[in-house]
Amino acid sequence: MKHDFTFTIKTIALDENYHPSDKTRITTNFANLARGSHRQANLRNALKMIDNRFNALANWDNPTADRYSVELEIISVNIDVAGSGQAFPSIEVLKTNIVDRHTNKRIEGIVGNNFSSYVRDYDFSVLLQEHNRNQPAFSIPENFGELHGKLFQAFVNSAVYKQHFNKPPVICLSVSDNKTYHRTENQHPVLGVEYQPNESSLTEQYFKKMGLQVRYFMPPNTVAPLAFYFVGDLLNDYTSLELISTVSTMETFQKIYRPEIYNANAAAGKAYRPNLQNLDHSLTQIVYDREERSKLASEQGKFAQEHFIKPYQTVLEQWSASAV
Repeated sequence: MKHDFTFTIKTIALDENYHPSDKTRITTNFANLARGSHRQANLRNALKMIDNRFNALANWDNPTADRYSVELEIISVNIDVAGSGQAFPSIEVLKTNIVDRHTNKRIEGIVGNNFSSYVRDYDFSVLLQEHNRNQPAFSIPENFGELHGKLFQAFVNSAVYKQHFNKPPVICLSVSDNKTYHRTENQHPVLGVEYQPNESSLTEQYFKKMGLQVRYFMPPNTVAPLAFYFVGDLLNDYTSLELISTVSTMETFQKIYRPEIYNANAAAGKAYRPNLQNLDHSLTQIVYDREERSKLASEQGKFAQEHFIKPYQTVLEQWSASAV
Protein backbone atom coordinates (compact mmCIF):
# COMPACT_ATOMS: atom_id res chain seq x y z
CA MET A 1 0.00 0.00 0.00
CA LYS A 2 1.34 3.44 -0.95
CA HIS A 3 1.12 6.21 1.62
CA ASP A 4 1.99 9.82 0.87
CA PHE A 5 3.23 11.59 3.96
CA THR A 6 2.74 15.34 4.30
CA PHE A 7 5.52 17.56 5.58
CA THR A 8 4.94 21.03 6.94
CA ILE A 9 7.53 23.61 8.00
CA LYS A 10 7.39 26.22 10.71
CA THR A 11 10.11 28.81 11.27
CA ILE A 12 11.03 31.07 14.16
CA ALA A 13 13.97 33.39 14.63
CA LEU A 14 16.70 32.33 17.03
CA ASP A 15 17.73 35.58 18.68
CA GLU A 16 18.27 36.77 22.23
CA ASN A 17 14.50 36.96 22.76
CA TYR A 18 13.88 33.34 21.75
CA HIS A 19 11.77 31.15 24.05
CA PRO A 20 11.49 27.41 23.26
CA SER A 21 8.00 26.22 22.40
CA ASP A 22 6.38 23.23 24.07
CA LYS A 23 6.97 21.19 20.91
CA THR A 24 10.67 21.94 20.59
CA ARG A 25 13.03 19.06 21.35
CA ILE A 26 14.43 20.35 24.61
CA THR A 27 17.72 18.55 24.16
CA THR A 28 18.43 20.76 21.17
CA ASN A 29 21.48 22.93 21.83
CA PHE A 30 19.76 26.27 21.32
CA ALA A 31 16.77 25.28 23.48
CA ASN A 32 19.13 24.27 26.27
CA LEU A 33 20.75 27.70 26.16
CA ALA A 34 17.40 29.49 26.16
CA ARG A 35 16.23 28.39 29.61
CA GLY A 36 17.04 29.48 33.13
CA SER A 37 18.17 32.75 34.64
CA HIS A 38 21.04 33.11 32.16
CA ARG A 39 18.92 32.52 29.03
CA GLN A 40 19.17 35.96 27.42
CA ALA A 41 22.87 36.38 28.18
CA ASN A 42 23.50 32.85 26.88
CA LEU A 43 21.81 33.57 23.58
CA ARG A 44 23.37 37.02 23.19
CA ASN A 45 26.86 35.69 23.87
CA ALA A 46 26.47 32.66 21.59
CA LEU A 47 25.23 34.81 18.70
CA LYS A 48 28.14 37.21 19.24
CA MET A 49 30.57 34.29 19.13
CA ILE A 50 29.05 33.20 15.81
CA ASP A 51 29.38 36.70 14.32
CA ASN A 52 32.96 37.07 15.51
CA ARG A 53 33.98 33.71 14.08
CA PHE A 54 32.22 34.44 10.79
CA ASN A 55 34.07 37.74 10.34
CA ALA A 56 37.38 36.13 11.27
CA LEU A 57 36.95 33.59 8.47
CA ALA A 58 35.39 36.03 5.95
CA ASN A 59 38.33 38.42 6.27
CA TRP A 60 38.58 39.68 2.70
CA ASP A 61 37.27 43.26 2.17
CA ASN A 62 36.55 43.19 5.89
CA PRO A 63 39.34 45.20 7.57
CA THR A 64 37.43 45.97 10.78
CA ALA A 65 36.07 42.40 11.10
CA ASP A 66 32.48 43.53 11.47
CA ARG A 67 31.10 43.43 7.94
CA TYR A 68 28.82 40.43 8.46
CA SER A 69 26.31 39.13 10.94
CA VAL A 70 24.55 35.77 10.98
CA GLU A 71 20.82 35.45 11.49
CA LEU A 72 19.51 32.06 12.54
CA GLU A 73 16.12 30.51 11.88
CA ILE A 74 14.82 27.43 13.67
CA ILE A 75 13.23 25.14 11.08
CA SER A 76 10.70 22.74 12.62
CA VAL A 77 9.48 19.97 10.33
CA ASN A 78 6.26 18.13 11.13
CA ILE A 79 5.00 14.99 9.41
CA ASP A 80 1.41 13.88 8.95
CA VAL A 81 1.44 10.12 8.45
CA ALA A 82 -2.22 9.21 8.49
CA GLY A 83 -3.57 12.22 6.60
CA SER A 84 -5.59 13.19 9.64
CA GLY A 85 -4.07 16.61 10.14
CA GLN A 86 -2.34 15.35 13.29
CA ALA A 87 1.34 16.17 12.76
CA PHE A 88 4.29 14.67 14.62
CA PRO A 89 7.46 16.76 15.17
CA SER A 90 9.88 15.05 12.83
CA ILE A 91 13.06 17.10 12.36
CA GLU A 92 14.46 20.34 13.71
CA VAL A 93 17.41 22.23 12.22
CA LEU A 94 18.87 25.70 12.05
CA LYS A 95 19.17 27.70 8.86
CA THR A 96 21.75 30.45 8.50
CA ASN A 97 21.22 33.76 6.79
CA ILE A 98 24.07 36.21 6.27
CA VAL A 99 23.67 39.98 6.52
CA ASP A 100 26.28 42.01 4.62
CA ARG A 101 26.35 45.43 6.27
CA HIS A 102 28.43 46.94 3.45
CA THR A 103 25.91 46.16 0.73
CA ASN A 104 22.79 45.91 2.93
CA LYS A 105 22.09 42.54 1.37
CA ARG A 106 20.75 39.43 3.07
CA ILE A 107 22.35 36.25 1.72
CA GLU A 108 20.78 32.82 2.16
CA GLY A 109 23.01 30.42 4.06
CA ILE A 110 22.81 26.68 4.67
CA VAL A 111 20.06 24.59 6.26
CA GLY A 112 20.91 21.57 8.39
CA ASN A 113 22.87 23.10 11.24
CA ASN A 114 22.23 21.62 14.67
CA PHE A 115 20.23 18.73 13.20
CA SER A 116 17.98 16.90 15.64
CA SER A 117 15.29 14.27 15.27
CA TYR A 118 12.84 12.50 17.57
CA VAL A 119 13.12 9.29 15.55
CA ARG A 120 16.90 9.36 15.86
CA ASP A 121 16.45 9.73 19.63
CA TYR A 122 14.23 6.64 19.51
CA ASP A 123 16.74 4.66 17.46
CA PHE A 124 19.74 5.39 19.66
CA SER A 125 18.20 5.87 23.11
CA VAL A 126 15.46 3.23 23.01
CA LEU A 127 15.79 0.69 20.18
CA LEU A 128 19.58 0.29 20.28
CA GLN A 129 19.70 0.10 24.08
CA GLU A 130 16.86 -2.40 24.32
CA HIS A 131 18.46 -4.53 21.61
CA ASN A 132 21.73 -4.73 23.55
CA ARG A 133 20.35 -5.06 27.07
CA ASN A 134 21.86 -8.10 28.84
CA GLN A 135 23.68 -9.16 25.68
CA PRO A 136 27.29 -10.40 25.87
CA ALA A 137 28.42 -8.34 22.87
CA PHE A 138 27.25 -5.11 21.24
CA SER A 139 25.32 -5.47 17.98
CA ILE A 140 23.11 -3.42 15.68
CA PRO A 141 19.40 -4.25 15.18
CA GLU A 142 18.35 -5.37 11.73
CA ASN A 143 17.35 -2.42 9.50
CA PHE A 144 18.66 0.03 12.10
CA GLY A 145 18.16 3.58 10.81
CA GLU A 146 16.25 2.53 7.68
CA LEU A 147 12.99 4.29 8.58
CA HIS A 148 14.72 7.45 9.78
CA GLY A 149 16.88 7.58 6.67
CA LYS A 150 13.94 7.21 4.32
CA LEU A 151 11.89 9.80 6.20
CA PHE A 152 14.79 12.26 5.98
CA GLN A 153 15.26 11.68 2.26
CA ALA A 154 11.52 11.96 1.65
CA PHE A 155 11.59 15.38 3.31
CA VAL A 156 14.67 16.62 1.41
CA ASN A 157 13.11 15.48 -1.88
CA SER A 158 9.68 16.90 -1.08
CA ALA A 159 8.09 19.88 -2.76
CA VAL A 160 7.88 21.73 0.55
CA TYR A 161 11.66 21.46 1.03
CA LYS A 162 12.33 22.78 -2.46
CA GLN A 163 9.91 25.65 -1.91
CA HIS A 164 11.83 26.80 1.17
CA PHE A 165 15.47 25.95 0.41
CA ASN A 166 17.63 26.28 -2.67
CA LYS A 167 20.30 23.72 -1.81
CA PRO A 168 20.55 20.36 -0.01
CA PRO A 169 21.31 20.40 3.71
CA VAL A 170 24.73 20.19 5.31
CA ILE A 171 24.84 18.69 8.80
CA CYS A 172 27.90 19.51 10.89
CA LEU A 173 28.66 17.33 13.93
CA SER A 174 31.40 16.72 16.46
CA VAL A 175 34.03 14.10 15.77
CA SER A 176 33.81 10.79 17.64
CA ASP A 177 35.92 10.22 20.74
CA ASN A 178 36.46 6.53 19.91
CA LYS A 179 38.18 7.04 16.55
CA THR A 180 41.56 8.35 15.43
CA TYR A 181 41.70 10.98 12.69
CA HIS A 182 44.73 11.42 10.44
CA ARG A 183 45.63 14.71 8.79
CA THR A 184 45.88 14.68 5.01
CA GLU A 185 47.61 17.04 2.57
CA ASN A 186 44.27 18.33 1.27
CA GLN A 187 43.42 21.86 2.37
CA HIS A 188 40.43 24.09 1.62
CA PRO A 189 40.55 27.88 2.11
CA VAL A 190 37.42 27.91 4.31
CA LEU A 191 37.05 24.37 5.68
CA GLY A 192 40.76 24.04 6.33
CA VAL A 193 42.80 20.83 6.56
CA GLU A 194 41.08 17.55 5.80
CA TYR A 195 41.32 14.60 8.20
CA GLN A 196 40.39 10.99 7.58
CA PRO A 197 39.17 8.53 10.26
CA ASN A 198 40.81 5.18 10.89
CA GLU A 199 37.46 3.39 10.63
CA SER A 200 33.78 3.91 9.94
CA SER A 201 31.43 4.68 12.81
CA LEU A 202 27.82 3.86 13.63
CA THR A 203 26.99 7.54 13.12
CA GLU A 204 28.51 7.45 9.62
CA GLN A 205 26.50 4.34 8.76
CA TYR A 206 23.34 5.90 10.19
CA PHE A 207 23.74 9.10 8.18
CA LYS A 208 24.60 7.13 5.04
CA LYS A 209 21.06 5.75 5.21
CA MET A 210 19.91 9.38 5.14
CA GLY A 211 21.66 9.72 1.78
CA LEU A 212 24.61 11.62 3.26
CA GLN A 213 28.35 11.13 2.92
CA VAL A 214 30.89 12.63 5.30
CA ARG A 215 34.21 14.47 5.22
CA TYR A 216 36.23 15.81 8.14
CA PHE A 217 37.87 19.23 8.08
CA MET A 218 39.62 21.40 10.66
CA PRO A 219 38.97 25.05 9.71
CA PRO A 220 41.67 27.71 10.17
CA ASN A 221 42.39 28.60 13.83
CA THR A 222 40.27 25.68 15.03
CA VAL A 223 41.68 23.07 17.39
CA ALA A 224 39.78 19.96 16.20
CA PRO A 225 38.13 18.66 13.03
CA LEU A 226 34.40 18.86 12.42
CA ALA A 227 32.31 16.24 10.62
CA PHE A 228 30.42 17.55 7.58
CA TYR A 229 27.57 15.36 6.29
CA PHE A 230 26.28 16.30 2.83
CA VAL A 231 25.04 15.19 -0.58
CA GLY A 232 26.75 16.14 -3.82
CA ASP A 233 30.03 18.05 -3.75
CA LEU A 234 30.67 19.80 -0.44
CA LEU A 235 33.60 21.87 -1.70
CA ASN A 236 32.00 23.13 -4.91
CA ASP A 237 28.23 23.17 -4.39
CA TYR A 238 28.36 25.89 -1.72
CA THR A 239 29.89 29.36 -1.68
CA SER A 240 32.59 30.40 0.77
CA LEU A 241 30.12 32.53 2.73
CA GLU A 242 27.64 29.66 2.94
CA LEU A 243 30.30 27.31 4.28
CA ILE A 244 31.54 29.95 6.73
CA SER A 245 28.01 30.36 8.09
CA THR A 246 27.88 26.66 8.96
CA VAL A 247 31.41 26.56 10.40
CA SER A 248 30.90 29.65 12.57
CA THR A 249 27.53 28.43 13.86
CA MET A 250 28.44 24.85 14.62
CA GLU A 251 31.93 25.54 15.92
CA THR A 252 30.37 27.94 18.42
CA PHE A 253 27.89 25.34 19.66
CA GLN A 254 30.65 22.74 19.90
CA LYS A 255 32.84 25.09 21.96
CA ILE A 256 29.93 25.47 24.36
CA TYR A 257 28.80 21.84 24.39
CA ARG A 258 32.15 20.02 24.02
CA PRO A 259 34.85 22.41 25.26
CA GLU A 260 37.18 19.46 26.02
CA ILE A 261 37.49 18.97 22.24
CA TYR A 262 36.66 22.28 20.55
CA ASN A 263 37.88 24.73 23.18
CA ALA A 264 41.01 22.74 24.03
CA ASN A 265 44.20 24.69 24.61
CA ALA A 266 46.19 22.54 22.17
CA ALA A 267 45.29 21.91 18.54
CA ALA A 268 44.93 18.48 16.94
CA GLY A 269 48.13 16.98 15.57
CA LYS A 270 48.76 14.75 12.57
CA ALA A 271 47.04 11.86 14.33
CA TYR A 272 44.19 13.03 16.51
CA ARG A 273 41.99 11.12 18.96
CA PRO A 274 39.36 13.34 20.64
CA ASN A 275 39.26 13.11 24.42
CA LEU A 276 36.19 14.10 26.41
CA GLN A 277 38.25 13.73 29.59
CA ASN A 278 40.74 16.38 28.47
CA LEU A 279 41.31 18.81 31.36
CA ASP A 280 43.43 21.23 29.31
CA HIS A 281 40.57 23.27 27.92
CA SER A 282 38.81 26.58 28.47
CA LEU A 283 35.16 27.20 29.27
CA THR A 284 32.97 29.77 27.57
CA GLN A 285 30.92 32.24 29.59
CA ILE A 286 27.76 30.41 28.55
CA VAL A 287 25.77 28.13 30.84
CA TYR A 288 24.95 24.73 29.32
CA ASP A 289 23.39 21.75 31.09
CA ARG A 290 24.98 18.67 29.51
CA GLU A 291 23.66 16.26 32.14
CA GLU A 292 20.10 17.34 31.44
CA ARG A 293 20.66 16.98 27.70
CA SER A 294 21.77 13.35 28.02
CA LYS A 295 18.88 12.47 30.33
CA LEU A 296 16.23 14.03 28.10
CA ALA A 297 17.43 12.25 24.97
CA SER A 298 16.06 9.02 26.44
CA GLU A 299 12.78 10.65 27.41
CA GLN A 300 12.30 12.04 23.93
CA GLY A 301 13.12 8.69 22.38
CA LYS A 302 10.34 7.17 24.48
CA PHE A 303 8.03 10.01 23.40
CA ALA A 304 8.68 9.11 19.75
CA GLN A 305 8.05 5.46 20.50
CA GLU A 306 4.67 6.14 22.15
CA HIS A 307 3.38 8.85 19.82
CA PHE A 308 4.86 7.91 16.44
CA ILE A 309 6.47 4.47 16.17
CA LYS A 310 3.78 2.42 17.92
CA PRO A 311 0.61 4.19 16.67
CA TYR A 312 1.75 4.17 13.03
CA GLN A 313 3.88 1.02 13.04
CA THR A 314 1.98 -0.78 10.28
CA VAL A 315 1.80 2.26 8.02
CA LEU A 316 5.46 3.08 8.61
CA GLU A 317 6.58 -0.48 7.87
CA GLN A 318 4.55 -0.59 4.63
CA TRP A 319 5.84 2.79 3.57
CA SER A 320 9.47 2.00 4.42
CA ALA A 321 9.28 -1.28 2.49
CA SER A 322 8.02 0.51 -0.64
CA ALA A 323 10.19 3.64 -0.39
CA VAL A 324 13.26 3.76 -2.60
